[in-house]
Amino acid sequence: MGMQPLKKQARYQRLWDQLEPLTAKTTDPDARMATIIAVLHHKMECFFWTGFYFLRSNELTVKTYQGPLACQVLTPHTGVCWAAIDQEKTIVVPDVHLFPGHIACDSRSRSEIVVPVRNADGEITGVLDVDSEIVNSFDTTDAEWLEKIVNLIYR
Repeated sequence: MGMQPLKKQARYQRLWDQLEPLTAKTTDPDARMATIIAVLHHKMECFFWTGFYFLRSNELTVKTYQGPLACQVLTPHTGVCWAAIDQEKTIVVPDVHLFPGHIACDSRSRSEIVVPVRNADGEITGVLDVDSEIVNSFDTTDAEWLEKIVNLIYR
């Protein structure tokens, strides 16, 4: 339902052109994550909740985010964020109500994309999670670009 594919591709290219030099100004992963979240959340029209969850002591805990209040800790091996970690891949959910075990931190969320974040050693340390109030907001274009963007954190 969201943006037209060519328009979305062009928007992500512009965001990449902005984020690449911004994240090069520091080596601090937290500063890079905060910058990525701010840019994505304010420049992508359907991004209702945009943030990171990171693994700490085998718990998936919220980190940097923008949007409504988030769940602080996600139930292990349940929901979309854990699915992305357990399956070690990006998960696109067209309709969260059809995803078994979906964790509803905000009832307005209708679709979701979750991208694993890998550290410099290639280990998954967390996820980028984006929710939309619109069904079918995310597709392979989002997956490709968001994967590329999260790689800026530990480059």
